[in-house]
Amino acid sequence: MSAQQTRPRPADPRGPRPRVAVAFVAAAPALAAYAAVRLVGLVVLQVWASADGKDALNRLGGRWDSVWYQRIAENGYGYTVTLPDGGVHPDLAFFPLLPALERTLAELTPLTLQGAGIAVAWAAGLAAAWGIFAVGARLHGRRAGVLLAVLWGVYPTAFVQSMAYTETLFTALAAWALYAVLRDRWIVAGTLCVMAGLTRPSAAALVAALAVTAAAVLVREYRAGDRKGLVRRNARMLLGVCLAPMGWLAYVVFVAVRRGGPFAYFEVQAQWGNSIDGGRALAGFVLGLPLPAALGLCAALGLLGWLVVLCVRQRQPLPLLVYGIAIVVISLIGSGYFGSRPRLMMPAFPLLLPAALALLRLRTTARTAAVLTVLALASAAYGAWTLLGTGPP
Repeated sequence: MSAQQTRPRPADPRGPRPRVAVAFVAAAPALAAYAAVRLVGLVVLQVWASADGKDALNRLGGRWDSVWYQRIAENGYGYTVTLPDGGVHPDLAFFPLLPALERTLAELTPLTLQGAGIAVAWAAGLAAAWGIFAVGARLHGRRAGVLLAVLWGVYPTAFVQSMAYTETLFTALAAWALYAVLRDRWIVAGTLCVMAGLTRPSAAALVAALAVTAAAVLVREYRAGDRKGLVRRNARMLLGVCLAPMGWLAYVVFVAVRRGGPFAYFEVQAQWGNSIDGGRALAGFVLGLPLPAALGLCAALGLLGWLVVLCVRQRQPLPLLVYGIAIVVISLIGSGYFGSRPRLMMPAFPLLLPAALALLRLRTTARTAAVLTVLALASAAYGAWTLLGTGPP
C-alpha cells in the first residue's frame, strides 16, 4: 500500500456540518412543498376575501379563539364573558403557551399581538411539517415523509394552520415528541410533552402514547426474562414518562388555585360546554340532521374508522397508533361545538400515513403532483368558504 493511499484526507476547513443543518437539508423538499400548498390556501383566501370586501388577515388572526389568546397575551388571565342566557365563558379555558409566545414576540419585534399570533402559527406550521416529515422518513423513507407533510398541509381544515390558533403549535410539539420516542430519546419526548400540555388539553393523547409505549417495553422485557435491573435500565424512559403530564397538570393546578377549587379546571371547561359525554352529543347532532346530511356525516365517520383500521393493519409503531387513535377519540366523545371537531382531529397526522403510502405507489411524479394539486385547491376553497362565513372553525 502506497503512502498516497494511507495519507489521511485533509480536514474540511468548514468543519463538520451540524446535525440540524443536515436534517434541514433533508427536510427542505417537504418544507418547500408544504409552504407551497399553504400559500395556495392563502392566495385563494385573499382573492375570495377581496371579492367579498372582507379582510383576509383579520380572519386569520382577529376573530374567534385568536382574540381570546391575544387578550391573555396582553392582560393575563381574568376576563370573562357573560352570555345572554346567563352562562359564562372564562378565559381560563385557554392554555398559556401560545399567548406567552405571542407576547414575547410582540415585545421583541415591531409586530402587533395579532401579527405575532399569525407569525407563531406559520412558524409552528413549518416546524410541524418538519417533524411530520421526520416521522414519515424514519418509517418509510424520505419520499413518504414529504408526502405525509404535504397531505397534512392539504387536510380539509388545514386553513387553521394559517390562523393564530394552537393546532399547529401542538402538532409541532407532538410530531417531534413522537419522533423522539421512535429514536428512544425519552427525556426529550417528555419535555416536549410538557410544552404540549401547556398548549392544548389534547396533550392527554400524547401522554397516553408515551405511557402505553413505555408499559409495552417494560412488559416485553419482563416476559423475556430480562428482569434484573429492569427499572435502572429504563430509567431515562421512565423519567420521560413521568415528565410528560407535568405541563397539563401544572395548568390544572394553576386554575385550581386561581378559582379556589380542586376541580376548577373541569368546571371551566364545562362552562364552555366541553365536558366528556361519551359521544352522546355527537349522536344527537347526527340524529338531528336531515337524512342526506346525516348519511354524509356517517360516511365521513366510516371513512375515519377505516383509516384507523388501515393504520392498525399497516402495523404503525405503537406510539403513533395510540396518539392518533386517542386524538380521534378525544375529539368525538366531547360535548362541545360540533363544527370544531374536524379541526380538533387535525393533529392526528399518523392517520394520513396510509394515504401517503398509497401515493408512494403511483407510477409517476406527475400523477402524484396532480393528486396533491387537486387536494390543495379543494382544501383552499373549503378554507376560504369557512373563514369568510359567520361561524368559528
